[in-house]
Amino acid sequence: MSSTAEKKHPKGLWVLFGTEMWERFNFYGMRAILTLFMVNALMMKEEDTSLIYGGFLGLCYLTPMLGGFIADRFLGNRNCILLGGSMMAIGQVLLFTAASTFEGSVGTATSLTWAALGIIVFGNGFFKPNISSMVGSLYPKTEKSKLDSAFTIFYMGINLGALFSQWLCPLIGDVKDQVLQPDGTFSMIRNVHAFKWGFLAAAIAMVLGTLIFYFLKNKYVVTPEGKPIGGLPSKNDNNDFEEGEAQKAVFSTKALITAVIAFICLFFGIRWMMGGDNFVKTIIYPIIYSSGLTLAGLIISDTSLTKVERQRIIVIYIVSFFVIFFWAAFEQAGSSLTFIADNQTDRNFFGWQMPASMVQIFNGLFVVLFAVPFSMMWDKMRAKNREPISPMKQAIGLALIALSYLIIAFNVQDLGNSGLLAVKWLILLYLIQTFGELCLSPIGLSLVGKLSPKRFASLLYGVFFLSNAAGYALAGTLGAILPATGDKYDAATKMGIDLESVLNKTVTPSAEQLAMLDKAHISASYPVFAGFEIHNLFQFFMVFVILCGVASLILMALTPFLKKMMHGVR
Repeated sequence: MSSTAEKKHPKGLWVLFGTEMWERFNFYGMRAILTLFMVNALMMKEEDTSLIYGGFLGLCYLTPMLGGFIADRFLGNRNCILLGGSMMAIGQVLLFTAASTFEGSVGTATSLTWAALGIIVFGNGFFKPNISSMVGSLYPKTEKSKLDSAFTIFYMGINLGALFSQWLCPLIGDVKDQVLQPDGTFSMIRNVHAFKWGFLAAAIAMVLGTLIFYFLKNKYVVTPEGKPIGGLPSKNDNNDFEEGEAQKAVFSTKALITAVIAFICLFFGIRWMMGGDNFVKTIIYPIIYSSGLTLAGLIISDTSLTKVERQRIIVIYIVSFFVIFFWAAFEQAGSSLTFIADNQTDRNFFGWQMPASMVQIFNGLFVVLFAVPFSMMWDKMRAKNREPISPMKQAIGLALIALSYLIIAFNVQDLGNSGLLAVKWLILLYLIQTFGELCLSPIGLSLVGKLSPKRFASLLYGVFFLSNAAGYALAGTLGAILPATGDKYDAATKMGIDLESVLNKTVTPSAEQLAMLDKAHISASYPVFAGFEIHNLFQFFMVFVILCGVASLILMALTPFLKKMMHGVR
C-alpha cells in the first residue's frame, strides 16, 4: 500500500492543475482572437498589431518579477493568486465592453482595450509565478525527482485550458457570415460584433479558476505534513529550507542603487539600438529587456549566496537566455501564423472551413495527447539512467522548432502571391512545435524549482518568465516583418495597383496610390530584418530556422559545462 501511495501525486497538484487550466482558458481564449479583433474592429495595421501583441505578452511575463517579489516579502502565494485571478477577470470584462462598443466609438473601444490589457498584465504577474512555485512544495524533499513528471502533468492542465478555449472562443468569437454582394454573388464577411462573446467566455473561465482555488486551497494545497503552502511569508515554515540555507535575501544598498543605474543605462542603450518611433518598440520592449538583465544582476549580487547556489542560479540564467529564441518562434501562433492562416491558407478541414484563429487549437490538442506519454518517457529513461539533463532537453526543443519552420518554409517556397497553403502543413508545424515545447517549457519550470534557493523561489520563477517576456517581445519584432500575403496583392489589384511591381521598385506609385495602400493597411515596401529585406514567406520562416537552429547547437555544446555547475541536479 505504501509503495502505491508513493507513486501517486498529491491531490493538491490537481487543485493547482484545475486552477491553472481555467486561467489558461481565459488567457489563450483571449489570445486566439485578440489580434484579429484589433485589426478588424479597431482598424489597426497588422504590423502594429504584431508589435502590440508581442509587447503585451512580454509585459505579462515581466510582471511576475513584481508578483514574485510581493509574494515572497508581503502577501504570500495564495493571496497573490486570488488577487491576480480577480484582476484578469476584470480585464476580460473590459475587453468584452470594448468589443461591444467599438462601432459607436473606435476611440473609446481602443482606450478600453488598453485599460483591459494593462489590468490583465498585472493580474498575470501576480498569478503566474506563484502558482508555479507552489507545485514543488507539494512534494517531500525525498521525492524531488518526481518534479519533471509533476510539472509535465501541470503543464497538461495549461494546455487543456488552451485546447478548450481555442475551440470555443474562435467558434463564438471569430465568425464569418455569408453576405450577398451587389453583383449577385455571395462572400464570407467576418462578423466583427461576435468578438465580444469570445472575451466574455474568457472572463467566465477566469472567475471559475479563482473560485476553485479559493474553496479548495486549505484542504488540498498543503505540504506532505498537512501544513498550508503559500501563506503569508511571516508564517512560513522554516523547516522547508535546506540545512544551513539562508532564509532571507540580502540586497545591500549599494547593490540596489547599482541596479537602478544599470536599468536606466540599459533602457536608453536598448532604446537607441531598436530605433523607430513606435511606442511599443521605444518604451515597452526596452523596459522588458533591461528589467531582465537588471534583475539577474541584482539577484546574483546577494551576499548570502553560497558558491553552489550562485553557480546553479547562473545555469538558470544561461538556460533562460536560450529559451528566448524558442518563444520568439513559438509565439508567432497568435500573430503572424494567425494572419497567414486568415489570408493565405486553405482552411478546409474535412469539409469544414475552420476559423483562422482556431488553427492554433492543434498545439493545445497535441499537448493534451502527448504530455503524459512524454512524462512516462522521462520516467522510463530515468529508471534506465539514460535521461538527458534538463539543458539538453531544452536544446532538443529548440532543434525541433527549427525543424518545424524548415518544413513549412519549403512548402511555401512556390506559393507565389495567390497560392494557398494547405492547412495540414500548419497542423504539422504545431505537432512538431508541441514536441519541442514538451522538451523545453515544463522541463524549464522543473529546473528552476530544483536549482533555486528556497528564499528566491518565486523571484527566480519570475526571472525564468522574463525569458518568456523577452521571447515574446522578440516575437513581436519578428512578427512585424511578415511580408505581404496573398490577400494584400488581391486587394491592391482591385485598386488598380500592381503591388509586386511597387515592392520591387519597378513601378513608382503615385501619392494617391500610396494613400490608398496606407488606408488598406498595405505596406509599399518589403519589411527589413538585420539589414535584409524579407521578400516572401520562405525567407520569413527561414529567419526562425536560423535563430533556433543556431541557439540549439550552442546550448548542446554548453551542456557539459552546465552539468558541472548544477552540482548533481539533473
